[in-house]
Amino acid sequence: MSSEIKLITIGNSKGVRIPKALLLKYGLKEEIILEEREEGLLIHAKDANRMSWEETYKATVEEQEDWSDWLDIDDSDDI
Repeated sequence: MSSEIKLITIGNSKGVRIPKALLLKYGLKEEIILEEREEGLLIHAKDANRMSWEETYKATVEEQEDWSDWLDIDDSDDI
């Protein structure tokens, strides 16, 4: 699907109005991800269940898990 839409002025920035049907179809809510790609911009829903690397690190520290058993792994074999 392709649609031609106009940019709207929002302060010193520009924005786009996304039709309600597309917001519902793709689960776009208050926050979205905007990726800059070689071929253009990609907009997609923010995955609420996925943590950033920083959030993952903080959660791991809070868990205080013992990872010392990983030190005993023999990694001399090439896989």
